[in-house]
Amino acid sequence: MTAVDDWVTRLEADGELTPEGVSRIVAAHGDRGTQAIEAVGEGRVKQYRDFVVVVGHKDEYIVEDDGCTCADAEYNLDPDDPEELCWHALAVRIAEAIDAVDDHDMWYSDVRDFL
Repeated sequence: MTAVDDWVTRLEADGELTPEGVSRIVAAHGDRGTQAIEAVGEGRVKQYRDFVVVVGHKDEYIVEDDGCTCADAEYNLDPDDPEELCWHALAVRIAEAIDAVDDHDMWYSDVRDFL
């Protein structure tokens, strides 16, 4: 079991982001974990019909299967290491574990055209 699997399992069992959960995430992921927790707390993880999107500070990022469209995921992280996730992918894992994803019954591809 990876560290990610461990804290996800514990979050699912708790049903919320507890101080212990925050500590585990930050211990495993540092600043990326902190940014992910902030994004979840601010409701910036959005589920559309076609994609899960995390609203960042400068853009919106599509996250699929722990992969992300951000530059951090593309250039800095090993895609074969399940422990190395950008903060957007971490935010999705956290939000899904505690049922904090903001659901939108629309296609992101349609919404993106307006941005």
